Amino acid sequence: MSNELIKAINLIKEKEWVDLTHTFGPESPHFSAFDGAEFTTLFNHDDGFFAQSFKFAGQYGTHLDAPIHFVRNKRYLDELDLKELVLPLVVIDKSKEVEKNNDFTLTVDDILNFEAEHGKIEEGTFVALRTDWSKRWPDEAAFNNKDADGNNHAPGWSLDALKFLFKERKIKAVGHETFDTDSSLDYQKNGALLGEYYVLEQDTYQVELLTNLDKVPATGAIILNIVPKPEKASGFPVRSFAILP
Repeated sequence: MSNELIKAINLIKEKEWVDLTHTFGPESPHFSAFDGAEFTTLFNHDDGFFAQSFKFAGQYGTHLDAPIHFVRNKRYLDELDLKELVLPLVVIDKSKEVEKNNDFTLTVDDILNFEAEHGKIEEGTFVALRTDWSKRWPDEAAFNNKDADGNNHAPGWSLDALKFLFKERKIKAVGHETFDTDSSLDYQKNGALLGEYYVLEQDTYQVELLTNLDKVPATGAIILNIVPKPEKASGFPVRSFAILP
């Protein structure tokens, strides 16, 4: 190992690391169309070793969606390049707005206001939307936040905001604390997850159900998204974490 690499490792180990990943299990909140996870003990220490079986949908817990998840003929999870999974991190904090309005939907103006305070969002970054929705975990009812008619109320990105970030700022990927990219309000209005489709149509990925974004600065950190490599997968639980400046 070169001296430069050793210095780099020592430097980043001196920094603060923040886990952006929920611990998940059979009782954790999950997309309603999926069954709950099943964790089974196959062998215990009386057998000589401890081994388990895990059954869950690929989009379970904090997870990474590959482009193929929504868009035909795009890349599978195992086709993502390693360097795509380590990116500069920008966190747009709209937690106060979401506390007042659970249907909050991020707009282009919100992004421009963020840039007026923190500077222009640089090309090739991972942009995360902080809503503090993750603080509702692991209460599934609070996470779904349904009204009396059974409609969800959760925040998200607007399609215009996503188009601005990818076209004008040329970002690489996005992440959020909710089940979906789109706000519930936009989904109900459009009848489809147009924002999620748009992100994955860019042949890139997104990370859903992030947590601890309140512990990360607006700019200056990096995000690492460490994910297994199942063959031809549309997504999988991920271990996402940030290294602070």
